[in-house]
Amino acid sequence: MNEPTAVISGTGSSLPEKIVTNFDLEKLVETSDEWITTRTGIRERRVAREGESMSQFAIAASRCAIQAAGLQSADIDLIICATVTPDMPIPATSCIIQERLGARRAAAFDLSAGCSGFIYALSVGHQFIRSGMYRQILVIGAELLTKYLDWSDRTTCILFADGAGAVVLSRSDDPTRGILASSLHADGSMADFITLPGGGTNNPPTEATVKQGLHFIRMKGNETFKIAVRSIEEVCREVCAAGGLAPSAVDLFVPHQANKRIIDAVGSRLGLDPAKVYLNIERTGNTSSASIPIALDEASRKGLIKQGDRVLFAAFGAGLTWGAALVRW
Repeated sequence: MNEPTAVISGTGSSLPEKIVTNFDLEKLVETSDEWITTRTGIRERRVAREGESMSQFAIAASRCAIQAAGLQSADIDLIICATVTPDMPIPATSCIIQERLGARRAAAFDLSAGCSGFIYALSVGHQFIRSGMYRQILVIGAELLTKYLDWSDRTTCILFADGAGAVVLSRSDDPTRGILASSLHADGSMADFITLPGGGTNNPPTEATVKQGLHFIRMKGNETFKIAVRSIEEVCREVCAAGGLAPSAVDLFVPHQANKRIIDAVGSRLGLDPAKVYLNIERTGNTSSASIPIALDEASRKGLIKQGDRVLFAAFGAGLTWGAALVRW
């Protein structure tokens, strides 16, 4: 009898309605559409309005994924929500999502791994299915990063955006399909490259921490860029080797949408045909853990993925963390 594997049986995504263009940002900070586009590939991004919460976008994306999988919310056994921008520190936002979806019997927890969160959550879900513990797992990547932006800091406000994506992982006994390989990495010695210093037990929220701007995202962009390209290339080669596949033979590469220059550099090093690299960063910006499932849902609904295709995911983010997964559709 074949060991069970986890197939992606449904995808979904949800984005805020509000669009902020590079021209809008020209009015806030010293920058230009040309400068942002050249260095990041971003032309516009979605931004949540006041009163909108992460969970509402996660729930909308989840409903789409569950429907696409041909399931009901009551069929879900486990909910894993990858996020660094929860509705609140306690309880886990996955529990809020569980209640509002009506997934009454599902266990639920949040996972924090920065922009690599979706890859981490996908790998964790895969292990639960392989163990036989669960059959239907909802994996969500959702962020409202703009709630933590200093709109006068051009190193961060031009990059980050909001949205949610979700997939349903379903148990399958077909050894030719599902998650073929995944790999996760971290290096805490570079934890200070991307931080949000305030709000935790190290710097509990006070009037002083607010005045010092400790509740805004801070980023060392140049240092992060250099390490990201090398690390993503290496982990992609790692999972492709584990899956018995040359990187150039991948049918579709769906990377974390952090920076087009990083994606182009990785694709070139891996020998990928640019037509096989899915990009939506021009329209969505960097939505952290949400970016891969949002892009995957778009690609799937556009008919760019067919059964049997080998799809490669890879991400790099705060922690520092990075990871990749190879999936046969």
